[in-house]
Amino acid sequence: MKIASYNVNSIKSRLGLVVQWLQRRSCDIDVLCLQEIKTVDEAFPYKDFESLGYVCAVSGQKAYNGVAVCSKVRPEHVVREFDVAELDEQKRLIAVTIGGIDIYSVYAPHGDLRGMDKYYYKQRWYEAFKAYLSRQPEQRGIVLAGDFNVALTDMDVYDPVLLKDTIGTMDEERLALMDIVNMGFTDTFRHIHKEERQFSWWDYSGGAVWKDEGMRIDYIFCKGNLSEKIKEAEIDLWPRRRRTPTPSDHTPVIAEFVI
Repeated sequence: MKIASYNVNSIKSRLGLVVQWLQRRSCDIDVLCLQEIKTVDEAFPYKDFESLGYVCAVSGQKAYNGVAVCSKVRPEHVVREFDVAELDEQKRLIAVTIGGIDIYSVYAPHGDLRGMDKYYYKQRWYEAFKAYLSRQPEQRGIVLAGDFNVALTDMDVYDPVLLKDTIGTMDEERLALMDIVNMGFTDTFRHIHKEERQFSWWDYSGGAVWKDEGMRIDYIFCKGNLSEKIKEAEIDLWPRRRRTPTPSDHTPVIAEFVI
């Protein structure tokens, strides 16, 4: 099973690119988790994905946020509401069950400078997500795939000195994400590429992608016996290095499991 995570920064703007990317890979992705789709459920391009063999579960929001999971098999179960105010007030989370594995598409808040409202919201959101995950059965196989808006270590940014204590590298942000990882999750990319510095996001300005001045803030984490089944992990730069169609500022991250 190949699972991919891709913050598309508007599915309407990026549909052509996503379709090209999937076709270029011969649609080898079994489960595609999308973030920041920026559209309501009924406006999602279901038919375009269906034509490629995918069925999509969507939790959308007009103009902002929004997540989806597109898979080659119909999910056994879909969760769009989590009965937690911090997790439900914005559409940042959807969970599907496929083959007994709970797969979450996650779009964590970007945050802001210390003391700002969005800074505190990011902290509250992470606390709520951790609490929610702690209530899930220990024996469940879980995959968290998405844009977490945190560079977990200095290896995950192009310049640790320049970016020290900025949004996405603050100690408290890293601790919030590490608290979730320490619940038994494995970072699939780092599991395979222990010393490799690769990124999943680059600013649009200054030709950052061509200078590789980026951050790794998109992850696929897995829990349970899935950690023993990781076969490969990669960051596919092809979609980000397109000039046309205009790319997202993120690129897909992929993990392959022997199920």
